[in-house]
Amino acid sequence: MARPITLFTGQWADLPFEEVCRLAASWGYDGLEIACWGDHFEVDRALAEDDYVAGRREILERHGLGVWAISNHLVGQAVCDDPIDQRHRDILPADIWGDGDPEGVRQRAAQRMADTARAAAKLGVDVVIGFTGSAVWKYVAMFPPVSAETVEAGYQDFADRWNPILDVYDEVGVRFAHEVHPSEIAYDYWSTVRTLEAIGHRPAFGLNWDPSHMVWQDLDPAAFIWDFQDRIYHVDCKDVRMRIGNGRNGRLSSHLPWADPRRGWDFVSTGHGDVPWEDCFRTLGAIGYDGPISVEWEDAGMDRLLGAAEAVGFVRRLAFERPEAAFDAAFSSSKDEPTNGAITDEATTEPAATDQAGSDA
Repeated sequence: MARPITLFTGQWADLPFEEVCRLAASWGYDGLEIACWGDHFEVDRALAEDDYVAGRREILERHGLGVWAISNHLVGQAVCDDPIDQRHRDILPADIWGDGDPEGVRQRAAQRMADTARAAAKLGVDVVIGFTGSAVWKYVAMFPPVSAETVEAGYQDFADRWNPILDVYDEVGVRFAHEVHPSEIAYDYWSTVRTLEAIGHRPAFGLNWDPSHMVWQDLDPAAFIWDFQDRIYHVDCKDVRMRIGNGRNGRLSSHLPWADPRRGWDFVSTGHGDVPWEDCFRTLGAIGYDGPISVEWEDAGMDRLLGAAEAVGFVRRLAFERPEAAFDAAFSSSKDEPTNGAITDEATTEPAATDQAGSDA
């Protein structure tokens, strides 16, 4: 099956795993991107109980679903974050939070992310999606002034904490796909370049491409695919609608809740926003991405039972298979030399990229 369409279960963790499987199958999804919270996939049980993974597989198979990746965003967030506070207590498993001592939380989170690779291998998947956290995201406004040494120390902290985790990923044959996202060590184009440099571009660390946070930061999501083509290990489809332009709605959204019309942007059901989906899917075809296309449903203004069902149809119409011979002839020379995040003339002139390609690069 080429490029299966999956549903990310993170926004469905309030429902039992079997119920999510039933719903996803009824809507026509090919499988799930399973979140490691709720009762969907418990890493500690996967490693400790002989029959746990077989039980997850049996439920999936009973509903005609596959699995190609698991996600552990919540625990990954705590590996590098500073400060560690009540926000983390609200999202972390009790055994990772422990007594709440910040460094203890970070170390336990790092161990769990290493264990997630082991659990993924046991499940038979080779990609774990997640967050990294960041010691320097709190400085994003750059005032009071932040020294270059402080920022560099943040990238070094990331490398020091994640390289031992990635050693385990290498050992078990699993790759980590970091979701480029505000509050992470890599949150836009240049921070992604710097993150890859910090760990020496090691193959165990790649990217989960989610265009929603790129659009509101004025990044071209199709150009991002092209420039980081050798690092696109997984794809999440989440849409965003911009509401700036009236002189009131700010891009940073003013601490307003999701779906508040005074926000400068908001998540919407896939196909209802401003992501240039056709350009993006054509570029995914051009780089030869053949992994899962995962719908991450997150729309505070639409009933999720309607939105998730609608999204799979939209994505399936666009996730067409590429004409192999034509693409191979057109793109073989440039694909032989992946950019690893470095800007090249080809990266800014590809016809698949949209008009603003390279404007932030």
